[in-house]
Amino acid sequence: MAKVTMYCTEVCPYCVRAVQLLNKRGVTEIEKIRIDLQPELMADMIKKTGRRTVPQIYIGEHHVGGFDDMAELDSLGGLIPLLQG
Repeated sequence: MAKVTMYCTEVCPYCVRAVQLLNKRGVTEIEKIRIDLQPELMADMIKKTGRRTVPQIYIGEHHVGGFDDMAELDSLGGLIPLLQG
């Protein structure tokens, strides 16, 4: 399974939904970069993604986007193949 990295905060409902969807698709480990605990990492997230909102999800080196982007990818059948590498 591909490595999943997610910029997130603890209280973000979309972050929680992203984790739930990933768990549903068999992901058991997610590297969480908590920008609420380390605000200096937000600048890194913005530089990498061009976005200011969380979650920002990477599967391997591929930037999937936020929860809505990932849910759409899943509905089109693209999430599982991406997770499988």
